[in-house]
Amino acid sequence: MPLILNMDASTDYASVCLARDGEVLLLAKNDQQKDHAAWLHPAIKKMMQDARFELSHLDAVAVTIGPGSYTGLRVGLATAKGICYALGKPLIVINTLLVMAYAAKEETSDLLCPMIDARRMEVFTAVYNHKLEVVKEPLALVIDENSFDDLLASNSICFFGNGSEKLKGVLKNQNAGFSTVLHDAASMIKLAEDAFMKKQFANLAYSEPLYLKEFYTPGR
Repeated sequence: MPLILNMDASTDYASVCLARDGEVLLLAKNDQQKDHAAWLHPAIKKMMQDARFELSHLDAVAVTIGPGSYTGLRVGLATAKGICYALGKPLIVINTLLVMAYAAKEETSDLLCPMIDARRMEVFTAVYNHKLEVVKEPLALVIDENSFDDLLASNSICFFGNGSEKLKGVLKNQNAGFSTVLHDAASMIKLAEDAFMKKQFANLAYSEPLYLKEFYTPGR
C-alpha cells in the first residue's frame, strides 16, 4: 500500500500527515495562518526524519487544491509540486470542502455543508451526502436568512467550518444544525489513497489552486 504525504494549508490552520496503508504515521499542525509558508517546509523535513523515511520513499503527495486562503493554497500547491517534480512522484489534489465533509461524516444529519470564510457575508461552500456525493457544487456564496431553503425544506443539514458562524447568526430553521468538527491532513488519507489506487493524478504543469472567485486588488 502507498506511502503518501498529505498536506493542507488552505484554511486558518495548516497540517501535514504521513500515512501508509490508510493509517496515520505522523501528524503535525500549525494554527498560526500567517506562518504557514515558513512552517510547512521545516514541518515536512522533521516529519520525514522522525519517521525515518526519505522523501524519495514517498509513493505520492496529496494536497488540498482549494477553495480557501489564496496564500495558503499557493503555498501548499507549490510545495507539493516541488516535491513531486524533483522526485518524479505523482501529485494528488483534493477539494478542501470534500476533505472537510469527510471529517464530518459521523454527523447524524441528512446532508453535510462545509463552509470556509471568504470575508464579509460570503463563504466558500458545497453540500454533500454521507456517501460524499455532491448535492450542491462548490461555490462562493453570499449568505442570508434564505440560504439553503430549498434543501432545508426536506433535509436536515449540518453546517461546519469557520464560515458557518456567519450563517448561524442569520439562519433560523429547525432542520439546520451546527458543528465544531475540524478537519486536518489526516482527513485526507482515505481520499488520497482512493485517488492513488485509481491513478487519479493531477498534471504537474497545469494544476492551479481552485479559488472559486477572482482575486480582488484595490485600485484595479
